[in-house]
Amino acid sequence: MRPPHGGSEVLYSERQRVPLTWWLLCAGVVAIIAWQAQMQRPWWWGAIAGVLAGAAATWMLLRLSTTRIAVVAQPDGQRWLHAGGAKIPARLISRALVIPPTAKQAAMGRQLDPAAYVVHHGWIPTMAMAVLDDPDDPTPYWLISTKDPDGLLAALDRPVY
Repeated sequence: MRPPHGGSEVLYSERQRVPLTWWLLCAGVVAIIAWQAQMQRPWWWGAIAGVLAGAAATWMLLRLSTTRIAVVAQPDGQRWLHAGGAKIPARLISRALVIPPTAKQAAMGRQLDPAAYVVHHGWIPTMAMAVLDDPDDPTPYWLISTKDPDGLLAALDRPVY
């Protein structure tokens, strides 16, 4: 993430890309689609199908890889958590905790509050939870997939449980 204008400092930044195995799997699917399209037809049927399927697969994988997580410190000392398309000042986070891979299913399943803000990617095994203390916001907490939950929570400088 590029540092925002105005002298802000990025304390933590993470871009959540899909794994390489997904690219390889999509390449195999595109090859099968192209091969199937050209059967009993001229070769260019397979080429056109391959280009179209390849473009669709590339768009899908790039779209899934656009999520960014960041903690930004403003010049006045205030820290902001950016997750996906949302941001919140760290002063509104009353406490935070790491959700290990063993507790992820429960956190995303039966324990999930429908009003929570969730940024989730299944290929990232760990999560961080930021519990909010904002009377004007009905969102009880943010649940964020992150590769380094300890680094994210350390950058927020909030009590960790």
